[in-house]
Amino acid sequence: MKICIFCSANWQIDPEFFEQTKELGEWAAKEGHTIVYGGVNQGLMECIGKATHEAGGQTIGVVPILVERQGRASQYNDVEIPCDNLNDRKQLMQDQSDVFIALPGGIGTLDEIFTIAASATIGYHSKLVILYNMKGFWDSLIHMLDDLNSKGMTRKNWRTYIQVANSLEDIVKLLA
Repeated sequence: MKICIFCSANWQIDPEFFEQTKELGEWAAKEGHTIVYGGVNQGLMECIGKATHEAGGQTIGVVPILVERQGRASQYNDVEIPCDNLNDRKQLMQDQSDVFIALPGGIGTLDEIFTIAASATIGYHSKLVILYNMKGFWDSLIHMLDDLNSKGMTRKNWRTYIQVANSLEDIVKLLA
């Protein structure tokens, strides 16, 4: 399976996020899954790439040319797919992947989550998005999505397109 990871490219975040990200990358490699990710050498992106690569798994980094020029592409990209911009990156990641897991992240991660989920609501694909709710990171987003549902702002319950996992064990169950 090709598992796309959306996540932070920042280093100054909770160290436990790095521990759980490493665990996910090692698990994916052990199970023979390929990790598709942003391919950057910073933060959780570097962590997932390194953990997967060093555990013998394959990584596919989808790297904007601007990022490549700045020297920020990870050395742990087994395959590197260059792209023109973030819109191209999201489309290439969607095309390359079977499922999407969102680790803690910021505006870019939110953009990726909602682009993939919104395209599923219209019927472009039926691929699952999983919020990896490390230490309750996504709790406020989950609350907001529940609020949107209660106000009739979503055609179906948002959990039709987005699932929540609080542990690696939850992810394994959702992918089974």
